[in-house]
Amino acid sequence: MQPDAASAPSTPVVEVNNLLKRFRREDGALVHAIDDVTLTVDPGDFVVLLGPSGCGKTTLLRAIAGLETPDSGQVRISGRTVYSSAERVELPPERRDISMIFQSYALWPHMTAFKNVAYPLQSRRGRKLGKDEIARRVRQALELVGVGELERQYPGQMSGGQQQRIALARALVNNDDLVLFDEPLSNVDAKVREQLRFELVSMQRELGFSALFVTHDQVEAMELAHRIAVLDRGRVVQFGTPQEIYRRPATRYVATFIGAMNEAPGRVVAVDGSGHDGTVTVETEHGRVTGRTHGARHAVGDRVAALWRPEHGALHRSEPTAPNRWPGAVKAGLFVGSHTEYVVTLAGGDVRLWSPRPDLVAVDASAWVSVDVDDVLVLPEDQSSEQPQDAPAGELATAS
Repeated sequence: MQPDAASAPSTPVVEVNNLLKRFRREDGALVHAIDDVTLTVDPGDFVVLLGPSGCGKTTLLRAIAGLETPDSGQVRISGRTVYSSAERVELPPERRDISMIFQSYALWPHMTAFKNVAYPLQSRRGRKLGKDEIARRVRQALELVGVGELERQYPGQMSGGQQQRIALARALVNNDDLVLFDEPLSNVDAKVREQLRFELVSMQRELGFSALFVTHDQVEAMELAHRIAVLDRGRVVQFGTPQEIYRRPATRYVATFIGAMNEAPGRVVAVDGSGHDGTVTVETEHGRVTGRTHGARHAVGDRVAALWRPEHGALHRSEPTAPNRWPGAVKAGLFVGSHTEYVVTLAGGDVRLWSPRPDLVAVDASAWVSVDVDDVLVLPEDQSSEQPQDAPAGELATAS
């Protein structure tokens, strides 16, 4: 019996399998820019590649686009192999049926919006389109992104949001299913960037194209993505929804990179149960901290870190009854509008708490901090603190 068409799995728009890319610096050190990466982008999916500078996210994007040649692995786009080291396949960028939007949008300043969007159609290889067909498709693309009235204007006459829409129209005019974004919002101020994110999400949902988006901005990733791939030194260390990444980070690196986090390193002194409902008690410089295992296995004596978000902590004038409670003193209270960010000095150092009340405890006053056991995540402490760094252009001279 054949599966129902509606229930049959769709072909991923992007499939990356065991991709590897190495560079050798001039000092001889070998850098794994892409280290055995496997991921997929589904039809209509918005996937964000997130990580600090030098983690490999842009190299991965460029390898998918055909702008970098990997050392090994496979890339498939809409079911077609565009790169395979085993099959000796490497299609050039113009044959991969993708569009790409760069940081600067790469609009021609001497061309009108109409001519910018028409350029890919006029320069395409193979069957040439007639002038009438090009004009129809350009105007259709401009209308799709809501800037049909700008076709005669030049980029210098447009706002940042309008330029983004023109760049997106140019990316969509070829009817490609996949659009790659290389930090396109990094060059605008915070208020404009917030508006552009909202507009980009709205257009992607409305038009239905698949997106692969590179950024180092955690807030941007959380707002845009259906799924986030967090990269560290060329590896995808966690791939999941924004909620999964934020609430259940797989590693200490992910936990501390995504949003604000309080950390208390220490040793396990008690383990109670196992699986999702198990708890672990950790001896830290703050005192004892009990948190959930969430399926992880810890043994007495293990070096771990107890972590919790600032919004999950509570500040008290007198000692609470919660299992996790520690005395301290309020060091600062920073009013940021929607809440107040308190910095509290405990025995082991400062922690941050967020509260809707700006007058909960006065600065320099004694206070107690508590956090619910369910809101504490215990993860292995064993993790390199070394962060990847961008190599100067001259150092990435030889691909290995």
